[in-house]
Amino acid sequence: MFKNKDQIIKNGNTPELKKIRGEILDIFCAAVKAVNPYKCVKDQFKGSFILINGKQLDIRCFDNVYLIGFGKASVGMSQAVCDSVNVKEGIVITNDPVSKVDSGTVFTFVGSHPIPIQNNVIGTDKIIELVEKLGEKDLLIVLISGGGSALLSKSRIPLGDLQSTTDLLLKCGANIKEVNTVRKHLSLVKGGQLIKNVKCTVISLIISDIIGDPIEHIASGPTYPDSTTFYMAKKILKKYGLLDKVPFSVKKIIEDGIHSKIPDTPKPGDLIFKNVLNIIIANNKTACGAAIEKAEELGYKTMLITNTLEGEAKHVSKHLIDKVINYKNNDRKFAFISGGETTVTVKGDGLGGRNQEMVLSSVFDLDGGNVVFASLATDGIDGISDAAGAIADSYTLLRAKRENKDPSLYLKENNSYEFFKDLNDLLFTGYTGTNVMDIQIIVKIG
Repeated sequence: MFKNKDQIIKNGNTPELKKIRGEILDIFCAAVKAVNPYKCVKDQFKGSFILINGKQLDIRCFDNVYLIGFGKASVGMSQAVCDSVNVKEGIVITNDPVSKVDSGTVFTFVGSHPIPIQNNVIGTDKIIELVEKLGEKDLLIVLISGGGSALLSKSRIPLGDLQSTTDLLLKCGANIKEVNTVRKHLSLVKGGQLIKNVKCTVISLIISDIIGDPIEHIASGPTYPDSTTFYMAKKILKKYGLLDKVPFSVKKIIEDGIHSKIPDTPKPGDLIFKNVLNIIIANNKTACGAAIEKAEELGYKTMLITNTLEGEAKHVSKHLIDKVINYKNNDRKFAFISGGETTVTVKGDGLGGRNQEMVLSSVFDLDGGNVVFASLATDGIDGISDAAGAIADSYTLLRAKRENKDPSLYLKENNSYEFFKDLNDLLFTGYTGTNVMDIQIIVKIG
């Protein structure tokens, strides 16, 4: 899985650190494997039956099965459905330029994430066209995963305005629920709107990439009732000082919605959801559980700190490291696992991501100690970089000083990528085909 595993191990300054670095990568591999989208979806099928909350639904009751998918895990999820049942027709939107569904009836669109491009819109138009032609005796399987908010894109505003607004939202420090609240109210498909004209039975299988698994926010909840409003979207823009920065079209849509000139997203109790089932099939908890299992297999005592980690990356990092350093234990090797998704308020012009920023923030606290810290985006893409994350240990600061690098300056410029690139401590996996937020592994040597 790791393209530069040998280099990461080699960077350990002692035999023990080399071993620990390698084991941390093995733990990450186990975590990502546990949320493999193909396996997670395949496990939902048994012959001609699909398993729904412990019950079985016979797919033979329907005239035809159709499929749509959008998100970073959509190709693997869709392939599992195609290998389990006869799919009449399907449309999938992914950000992976290499993978596609191996089926003569399912077409794969390659879009962009996190900023949508025209191909996202074209793929979404095809999805809308497909779902609105289905009859009452058809079954629509919807495969939803992280990244779907950007990939499924049909906006009320011009694409250029959506792109600039998305960029502002992603850099202001807003959490994903806040970002998606605004996205939903600029969209024609998010917040339950995708199925407003659908007559058939809908089953959504979901791999969660949001803390607490709120279905209405995962990929902006295209098949689920929305509890947010235009007024809430305006409050979020105001909270982060964006109301005067977003394009005029954004402000107009939101004001029109507040004054009921355009309808809000469908709410809980709306009859359009009467034949819709939404099921979470994997999440960050799944991955963290697998990480703990692997760590124990390797001889570590373990602790799950949390799988609901959130907040500003550099502050969260300090809290984690302080907790680990001050933890009293008599065990030779102790692995602390956490998961979730932090945010970064971008003020500099550097390159990086929330995982790299977390690890960079820890470098001073790790210096001279007995702790190794790594953080990984499970989708393989951290922020706007091509790295999945980074790793640091008690020698990282010393190695940086030898290269005349001051971590605090790189942190100030949000330039974590360049810091770790020069030390060869970036983690490279490429697209993993899944997404359940991030995982942190902190090893303390007794």
